[in-house]
Amino acid sequence: MKYAVITSGGKQYKVTEGQVLEIDKVKAEPGSNYVLDKVLLTVDGEDVKIGAPYLDNVAVSAKVLEQVKGDKIRVAKFKQGFRAQLTKVEITSLSAKTEKKTASKEKIEK
Repeated sequence: MKYAVITSGGKQYKVTEGQVLEIDKVKAEPGSNYVLDKVLLTVDGEDVKIGAPYLDNVAVSAKVLEQVKGDKIRVAKFKQGFRAQLTKVEITSLSAKTEKKTASKEKIEK
């Protein structure tokens, strides 16, 4: 089974491909793709990779389905309510990022 543990909005989520979940609101339009690059752990069968704190060259791609409001939480003491602003996303892939090669500066001897 292939899955990853990501962090978004100060919370951690265990995600697999095809999963639909609600995360804290992100600035993305419905229908667009969104990359979650704070990956803490990936598991692919017997291959386990753990980040310190995050894994380099690993990203989780997701498709933004809609912007929604969470359930209302009633606070009786103050007679107020709170509704979290959420983004519903569908995980499309768990993959390695493509590395951008940077030219290293050579030491020039005098």
